[in-house]
Amino acid sequence: MPASTATEPQAPGFPFRIAFEEAVGIVDAVAAERRLQPQTVSLSRAHGHILARDVVATLAQPPFDNSAMDGFAFRHADLAADGSPTRLVLSGEQFAGPDAALTVEAGHCVRITTGAPLPAGADTVVMKENTTLDGDSVVVQVAPKPGQHVRRAGEDSNIGDVLLRAGDLLTPARIGLAASQGLAQLDVVRKPTVAVFATGDELVEPGTALGPGQIYNSNRDQLMALLRAEGLEPVAFPTLPDDAAQVTSALRHAGEAFDLVLTCGGVSAGEKDLLPELLQRRGRVRMWKVMMKPGMPLLLAEGDTLGPALFLCLPGNPVSVLATWLVLGRRLVDGLQGRQPRPLRRARLASDWGKKHERLEFLRGRWWIDETGISWVEPNPADGSHRMQAAADSDALIVLAAGPRDYAVGTPVDVLPY
Repeated sequence: MPASTATEPQAPGFPFRIAFEEAVGIVDAVAAERRLQPQTVSLSRAHGHILARDVVATLAQPPFDNSAMDGFAFRHADLAADGSPTRLVLSGEQFAGPDAALTVEAGHCVRITTGAPLPAGADTVVMKENTTLDGDSVVVQVAPKPGQHVRRAGEDSNIGDVLLRAGDLLTPARIGLAASQGLAQLDVVRKPTVAVFATGDELVEPGTALGPGQIYNSNRDQLMALLRAEGLEPVAFPTLPDDAAQVTSALRHAGEAFDLVLTCGGVSAGEKDLLPELLQRRGRVRMWKVMMKPGMPLLLAEGDTLGPALFLCLPGNPVSVLATWLVLGRRLVDGLQGRQPRPLRRARLASDWGKKHERLEFLRGRWWIDETGISWVEPNPADGSHRMQAAADSDALIVLAAGPRDYAVGTPVDVLPY
């Protein structure tokens, strides 16, 4: 076979023209085989990483009974039985900070601030706004319920509780939770290094003049933005021409230096689609062509003689790049880091839609929740894989099952937000 010509194999030794569900299984298996190693990072740098090991509480939260309000701590039994105002003797104050080791006697109260330890003997806090001061006495005007405005030790978590699990994305709230345990570092999974290529003699960089038959390279910037949105730091390489020697050299260079090499274009079966034949010769193809729309010519391979990297080759149409990244590329990166699967959303179709083909489809649409709390999604009628404006006007992919079908307004469908 000439190096510049790509043809579909007659009897490939790898999954070929496979159902989307099979492709998902292959992506998950490859990601599990290639799981990245843990590393320890400071809490200040942990945001956006995937947790490598469970975080188990070694400290109860709160660690002691404390006040949820600024006010006065007292014994609820001292309140008037008929609910009338009750006068209490003000006998001290406890601010947030060191425990003053105060004890509240019958008929007495202690001034207290939010977060301050609850004095011994007290079981309830009345808000400052519901009292009046009269010399060295406090008059409770509005009686709180027993135990009101008191945070009990361990009511949030106790020693031994699993607070965070391996595979969790470290959000700001989760980092705050780790900090509340006194942790200064966390074990996280190393983020994958990613190289990004676009291929094709027709591509011209934005900002330069177009010649006849040329188009601007939109895929690389789109893919770089998608990767950055996942907290990754991809490296963009110059556009590759449709030349087998240059493509091989560039991929070998990236395959030695990165965990994942992403390409756009050159992955179908045309005369200039060099990647399938190259990766069959120089690597190990794990799958090629997925029965999905858009994005069928997707290819996943291991480099072998091109280096230790994984190669995920996306189609050249820009909407196909968006869809294949969101449904399979992002899943691969998540799997490499051991991230928990991202759930699909559920919504009702806001208009009729007729699906005429056999492949599972990821249709662009706009997703919203109405005033009654019902989730809706409106399909965009511009469904061609080159219709990037429709993709930009949308914010979700609508999952339409394999096989022809007419969908009526209100039909429940799965939705994958961008």
